[in-house]
Amino acid sequence: MERGCTFGFQRTARDDDGQAGRWSVTREKWICVAVALALMAGGAGLLLRLQAAQRLGAPGLKVERMADGKVVRVLLPERVAGFGSEELPPAPEEKGTLPADTTFGKRVYRAEDGFAALATVVLMGTDRTSIHKPQFCLSGQGWAIERTELVSVPVAGGGAGGGAGEAYEMPVMKLTTTKRVEAGGQVTVRRGIFVYWFVADGRLTAQHWERMWWMARELVTTGVLQRWAYVTFFADCAPGEEEATFARLQSLIGGVVPEFQLARGPGGRD
Repeated sequence: MERGCTFGFQRTARDDDGQAGRWSVTREKWICVAVALALMAGGAGLLLRLQAAQRLGAPGLKVERMADGKVVRVLLPERVAGFGSEELPPAPEEKGTLPADTTFGKRVYRAEDGFAALATVVLMGTDRTSIHKPQFCLSGQGWAIERTELVSVPVAGGGAGGGAGEAYEMPVMKLTTTKRVEAGGQVTVRRGIFVYWFVADGRLTAQHWERMWWMARELVTTGVLQRWAYVTFFADCAPGEEEATFARLQSLIGGVVPEFQLARGPGGRD
């Protein structure tokens, strides 16, 4: 007799009426079907209980709230050492494609010598699909990713979380990208340095898989859905200027982070 959970049929002997053997499902396979259905039902029940009991965690960033407590924007600082800024609204495609309870923060920071960088924060609500891999957005905007590196940015202590704190090295993901731009019948090559990381209440990581693991563990063990934010800084440059551009971004990030981010240090703490 066959064993296991490969679903099939076996031939039986003639029945009492002398008719030809017929196809029947074996007893073991019925057990497999029952177990599979029980597992699916149990999993669905667990998900329903988790959804009913889950609470949305606090953001790991400074935010502006309405009188009813609703978060309306992420508070990136207006000025940091050597940089002024201009606040920008989220792009129509961002508002149109991300969940309705997504919160944004966006500023262009400019130095007196003309260097500029775009800072963007996307903060999720109850719909976790607000946070996504940045590689999709870059490719959709015509930037080809040439190199991905896990690096760090020095950040001073103190700032948004209150207290003096200690300086630390913040892990970030650095993407070096290339784009061909056509203007006036000529094609030029631009390089882009894209830096990103994820932050929640007391948590900080540059790794997408680690963020997903922490979120799932917290939801199962405490019923809290961590409210993750995706923070990015981007600046473009001419070929050959990539390292100098990243150094400028490091300086900018090191000044901005203490003014709006609550979690500190590798792994995050506050």
